[in-house]
Amino acid sequence: MTDPDARQPFLSMWLLWFASALAFPIAGVAGTAVAGRVDDAGAALLGGAVAGLVIGAGQTLASRRRLDPRRWIPATTVGMGVGLLLGAWSVGYETSLTGLAAMGALTGLVLGPAQALALPVSATHRWYWAVSMPALWALGWSVTTLGGIHVEDQFTNYGLYGALTFSALSGLLLHRLLPYPETMGSPGTPKSA
Repeated sequence: MTDPDARQPFLSMWLLWFASALAFPIAGVAGTAVAGRVDDAGAALLGGAVAGLVIGAGQTLASRRRLDPRRWIPATTVGMGVGLLLGAWSVGYETSLTGLAAMGALTGLVLGPAQALALPVSATHRWYWAVSMPALWALGWSVTTLGGIHVEDQFTNYGLYGALTFSALSGLLLHRLLPYPETMGSPGTPKSA
């Protein structure tokens, strides 16, 4: 039988991480405001970096000190900028479902290792994060496209539908990789005073 107190830290941390999905639309607006449509290499690199900065900041806030902003935000900024450049250029800035899924996978291929290196030393199996990001970013773009969002506007990152999907799944993964802060206790261990 599972201890209800052991589930409480997981549920509260997962819900907070899930709420970080709200950073994605803000990141998209910021990336587009700075770089315009992702229709060339410069716009992809700059727009991706701006969006990565906003997403990284939102994720560190949602992590409740489990992610170090001095490492996570720069890793997300650089990883997303370079990843979007690689992904968008590789698909010729195309916005079909297949093109965006491939662009997402390539973005995740760069972003995943950058963020995995930024995970705390205490993270177990950090490379699961790196391996999962291509699939999760491809899924985010696919859900956004299938949700009827006007992806032909060439956004820097996927919309809220994709962000909710990504955040729900990556939150489960983060739960497995990162320990809980000592003040909250961890599943199966008593909370400290």
